[in-house]
Amino acid sequence: MTTPSNAAPNQQNSDQQNNKGLFNRFLATVEFLGNMLPHPITLFAIFCMAIIVISGIADWAGLSVIDPRPEGAKGRAPDGVIEVVSLMSAEGLQKIVTGLVTNFTGFAPLGTVLVAILGVSVAEHSGLLSAAMRGMVMGAPKRLVTFMVVFAAILSNTASELGYVVLIPLAAMIFHSLGRHPLAGLAAAFAGVSGGYSANLLLGTIDPLLAGITTPAAQMIDPTYEVGPEANYYFMAISVVLIAVVGTWVTEKIVEPRLGKYNDDEATEDLSQNNIERLTAVEKTGLKAAGLAFLLTCIVLAYTIVPEDGILRHPETGAVAGSPFLKGIVAFIFVTFAIPGFVYGRVVGTMKNDRDVIDAMSKSISSMGMYVVLVFFAAQFVAFFKWTNLGTILAVKGAALLTALNLTGPEVFVLFIFMCALVNLSLGSSSAQWAITAPIFVPMLMLIGYAPETIQAAYRIGDSVTNLITPMMSYFGLILAVATKYKKDMGIGTLVATMLPYSMFFFVGWVALFYLWVFVLGMPVGPESPIYYKP
Repeated sequence: MTTPSNAAPNQQNSDQQNNKGLFNRFLATVEFLGNMLPHPITLFAIFCMAIIVISGIADWAGLSVIDPRPEGAKGRAPDGVIEVVSLMSAEGLQKIVTGLVTNFTGFAPLGTVLVAILGVSVAEHSGLLSAAMRGMVMGAPKRLVTFMVVFAAILSNTASELGYVVLIPLAAMIFHSLGRHPLAGLAAAFAGVSGGYSANLLLGTIDPLLAGITTPAAQMIDPTYEVGPEANYYFMAISVVLIAVVGTWVTEKIVEPRLGKYNDDEATEDLSQNNIERLTAVEKTGLKAAGLAFLLTCIVLAYTIVPEDGILRHPETGAVAGSPFLKGIVAFIFVTFAIPGFVYGRVVGTMKNDRDVIDAMSKSISSMGMYVVLVFFAAQFVAFFKWTNLGTILAVKGAALLTALNLTGPEVFVLFIFMCALVNLSLGSSSAQWAITAPIFVPMLMLIGYAPETIQAAYRIGDSVTNLITPMMSYFGLILAVATKYKKDMGIGTLVATMLPYSMFFFVGWVALFYLWVFVLGMPVGPESPIYYKP
C-alpha cells in the first residue's frame, strides 16, 4: 500500500506530466495549423480571388449600410448608403486590369521601406551596427549584462537580421564565458529582438511599413487622413524601457533559475573554441567618428525644424504638424543611417568609396525580392477591399456590434491586442498580418472614436509578444539551431517553453503600459498623434 508521504510526490509528478502533455499538444496544434496555412504571398492571392467572388455575392444579395459620415463629408456616399461594388462584372474586370500596376507602384509601404532600407544597409554592411551592438553588450558591467543584452537586442530591430544572426549567438557566448547558462543569454537576446520587435529608440523600416498600410485603411472612413512613420514614436520609445526591464527580470528570476547550472557536456561541440571578438582600437575609433557624424547630422536636421522659421516647418502655418519634416521622415531615416555608416566604414576600411556604398545598397535591395513580391499581392488585396466597400461595410457593422455590446471603452483594445497576438501565432509576418487586419479594424475602431495612430500602436503590441513562441516566425529555425549547439536534445517544445514566460509578462506589462500611457495619462503615442478620432 502506498503511504501518504509517497502519494503526494507521485500525484505532483503525474500533474506535471499531464501539464507537459497538454502544453506539448498545444504547441503541436499551433505548428499543425501554421503548416496548413499557405505561404503569405499565396494567402494574399487567395484573398484577392475571395474578395472578387464575395463582392459578387454580396452585391447580388444587396448588402449595404447607412454611411456614418456626416453630410458634406468628403468621400460620403451621395445618397447616404454604402453599397457593395461587385468585381464580378465587366466594370469590375476592367478596374482590376487597369489598376493592377498602379495598385502596386502606388502602395505606400513599397517605396518608403525600400528608401529606408538603403540607408540602413550602409550602416549594416559597413559594420557600424554590429560593432555598436557588441560594444554595448561586451562593455557592460557584469551586473548589467542581462539588461544590456535585452536593450541592445531591442535596438537591433532597425536591421532585423543583425539581432538574429549576430546578437543572439553573441549573447549565448557572453553568458557562457561568465559562467552563466548560455541558453539564458540566448533567451534574453531573443526576447529583445523578437518579443520587443516594435519597440525602439530610433525610427526603423517597420515604422513607414505599418504607416503605409494604416493610411489607406483609415481613408476608408476619412479620405484625407494620413498616418506618418513617426505616429507611434513616443509610445515605442518608452516601451524600450518596459521591455528591457521586464525582459531582464524574467531572465534572472524565472528563466535562468529554471535552466539551472550549465554543464558543458550538454553541448554538441567543444565550447572552449568560443572566442568573443572584442572591439579593436580601429573599431572604437570608427564608432566615435560615426557618433560625431550622427550628432552633426541631427544638429543640421534640428536646425530645419526647431526654429520658428525653420525651412521644413509647415509653409503656411509654421507648425510642425503636417510639415515637410514629418512627411519626409523616411528621408531622414535614410540620412541618419547612411552618413554615420559611411563614416564608420571609411575609418575601419570596410568602405573606401562610392562603389562600396552602392554595393551595400544593392545587396540589401537584392535581399528584398520576397518582400517586393509580397507587396504586389498585398497591394491588390488592399485595393480590392477598398473598391468593393466590403471593408467599410464590415467596419460599420462591427462598430455597431461593439456599441450594442457596450465594448467601446479602452477594454476593447485588450481584446484587439489579444486577437492580434493569437493571429500572430500562425501568420508571423508583421506586414502580412496588418495588411489583412487593418482594412477591417482600423475603420471599425475609428467609428467608435479611436484614432488610427492609437489603433496601430495597439496592433504592434499583439504582433510582437507572441513572436517568441511561434514556430511560424521566420527566424525560429535559426534560433533553434543556435540553441542545439549548447543543448543537444533541444527541441521546439523546450525552446517555446523557455520563451513562454517572456510572452506572458510582455503581454501583461505592455498592455498595462498602453492603458496607463494612453487612457490614464492621456499621452499621445507619437508626435501630433491624437488618441481619439474626431470627424
